Amino acid sequence: MTDRIAFQGEPGAYSHQACHETYPDMEVLPCRTFEDTIAAVREGTARLAMVPVENSTFGRVADIHHLLPESGLHIVDEAFVRVHINLLALPGTRLDQIESAMSHTMLLGQCRAFLERHGIHRVTGADTAGSARHVAEAGDPSMAALASELAGKIYGLEMLARHIEDHSTNTTRFLVMAAEPDFAPRGQNGMMTTLVFRLRSLPAGLYKALGGFATNGVNMTKLESYMIGGNFNVVQFYADIEGHPDDPAVARALDELDYFTSEITILGVYPADPRRYGEG
Repeated sequence: MTDRIAFQGEPGAYSHQACHETYPDMEVLPCRTFEDTIAAVREGTARLAMVPVENSTFGRVADIHHLLPESGLHIVDEAFVRVHINLLALPGTRLDQIESAMSHTMLLGQCRAFLERHGIHRVTGADTAGSARHVAEAGDPSMAALASELAGKIYGLEMLARHIEDHSTNTTRFLVMAAEPDFAPRGQNGMMTTLVFRLRSLPAGLYKALGGFATNGVNMTKLESYMIGGNFNVVQFYADIEGHPDDPAVARALDELDYFTSEITILGVYPADPRRYGEG
């Protein structure tokens, strides 16, 4: 299999940056959609896929929680990537010439203060690097892009303002997906387990189902619910927990969860990124 890692977006996207930082020796494969990114791994065109799941400023990435359980892939790693947003424009352009800035919706929402302060109109683009490419090709000095430094270098744009994000801790969490699971304990910061489950129809079912994590001292770092199949009555829960399923405390918590659920699927077991705990 080709030692390649797939990501959604144009070259220079933040997902490209995540690939470069996490797997610098792997060849990257840009893909048009998240579905194409997942398909590249399923079909053997790439060995891994880098998928963004949430941003510390803007929240979760739309549709990803629906795609992951249905992808047939497994989470084997996570990567926390510091997102620095830059205002990029045609070479020789001044900041006071910029009337509009194009980027992905999530990025536009992460630097509202700067754009409002400079009276810059927000324009939604398909993605960050694609917006940088559009600005480079359009040749309009009144238009800028919000993107990474990498995108600026790739498309020959000049940086008018650096690190304009509203929050200095702006970070995106990525999951690394593979065709086969890897349950081997690894890393220096402990293991994480991601799972989805559906509750049986019981009074206070969620409260009871989660009780095993509390009584066994297992930290649940994320719990989200979402409807599936277009049915208000069918709810699936997505959870991240600290620990490995073979850890005694985690095993007991999962056994108790199993009693109150109709279905549990482990999406992946992987090492915690040190930046999860403010390190690295």
